[in-house]
Amino acid sequence: MSFPNALIGNMVFLTGKQAGHEKESLVLKILIAEDSLMSRNLLKAMLAKSGHEVLVAVNGAEAWEIMQRPDAPRLAILDWIMPIMEGIEVCRQIRSLKTDRPPYIIMLTTMAEKSDIVAGLEAGADDYLIKPCDIGELRARIGVGRRVSEMQDIVAGKIEELNNALDRIMALQGNPPITVEHYESNSDGLD
Repeated sequence: MSFPNALIGNMVFLTGKQAGHEKESLVLKILIAEDSLMSRNLLKAMLAKSGHEVLVAVNGAEAWEIMQRPDAPRLAILDWIMPIMEGIEVCRQIRSLKTDRPPYIIMLTTMAEKSDIVAGLEAGADDYLIKPCDIGELRARIGVGRRVSEMQDIVAGKIEELNNALDRIMALQGNPPITVEHYESNSDGLD
């Protein structure tokens, strides 16, 4: 099934065959930071249709406030050119946060020069898309962000398991180690 191209504000989403775009296995909380109402609404509708929980910010300051929350989104789509605080600065601020599960950041912008792409990635973006973008490509890159988030969850879980094991080991320090000799001397001949 094909869908027509969507022209929204300064953003054109080129749509193509939608086959193979099953609902993602992990519903993500996604932030859209976009000052264009029409572009923001198009992105929100596309992401909500895919089953994601979507938060929106109309400027960089709102985006930064949302990303500082304890329950901040795991993925952020940031426009570069926004009022109050530019998307690239939001990206830098997000990367300054101390967390074991940093969000996956996609810069979605009209800033198309190679130097812009390099600056966006150096500021901490994980991915960079130039407007107009293909909706299938955006979905695929969100899928990459989902997989990275899943891997972060696995790694964070393993770290927590290791820390719990270390805590148990530390609690046992000071007790004599249990050895075969210790077992035999305390068994009272009972088998």
